[in-house]
Amino acid sequence: MITYKSLYKYNEIAHFCTSREGGVSVGNYASFNLSPFSGDNPEHFNENQMILCDKLGIDPDKLIIPYQTHGTEIREIGEAFFLLSINEKTEYLNGVDALITQLPQICIGVTTADCVPLLFFDPTKQVIAVAHAGWRGTCARISEKTIHTLIEKFNCNPIDIRVVIGPSISAEVYEIGNDVVQNFENEKFDLSEIIISKNQKIYLDLWNANQQSLINAGVLKDHIEISGICTFSEHKNFFSARRLGIKSGRMLSGIMLKGD
Repeated sequence: MITYKSLYKYNEIAHFCTSREGGVSVGNYASFNLSPFSGDNPEHFNENQMILCDKLGIDPDKLIIPYQTHGTEIREIGEAFFLLSINEKTEYLNGVDALITQLPQICIGVTTADCVPLLFFDPTKQVIAVAHAGWRGTCARISEKTIHTLIEKFNCNPIDIRVVIGPSISAEVYEIGNDVVQNFENEKFDLSEIIISKNQKIYLDLWNANQQSLINAGVLKDHIEISGICTFSEHKNFFSARRLGIKSGRMLSGIMLKGD
């Protein structure tokens, strides 16, 4: 697992992004797959989940992972969530790409394998969030919408919020088509900062695109950390769906308020 310099100094939180090492899954899921939704053997996923929860010092029911659909649905994990039945919890987390909470000892996370994971922390309001941003979610400004949700629900000031853009596919290798370029143009992104043309091919910079959205929402640039880790290029250490296919493992990017 890796951590980030900008968040490491805050003792009140635990945060991480898992790597491929340290689990029991095999094949394209080897070995530390943390997604229950990508086709892995459920027994292997469950054991991997237990390994992670042991490291975090929490029970597995306190690790909250949504079923992501490349949308912009954001859900709060509050006390009421834990009063729901298993089926109700599943439904509540279905089609969700971002989570927020103020509850201690609850780890919220998103799973990725080339898409962008984002971690959010407001040290003033003591609230955390996570988001999953592929090109569709990035284009739909899920990072910006997460900031707006933190402002609306918890009265956060965006200049207080710290954000990490985690391991994901880089602009060096993320080739796209003109249709994707058109989508970002329609959403008024500054294409000069996120679209790269070379050797008659077009590449997209998801890191800068999400940074644009965050700054647009009022987050200070100095409060945004870009990990700089390309999952496609470093596929031996991090899962990459473009390398391994959709039926493969996922990393988990998570954050938790430790509490007293």
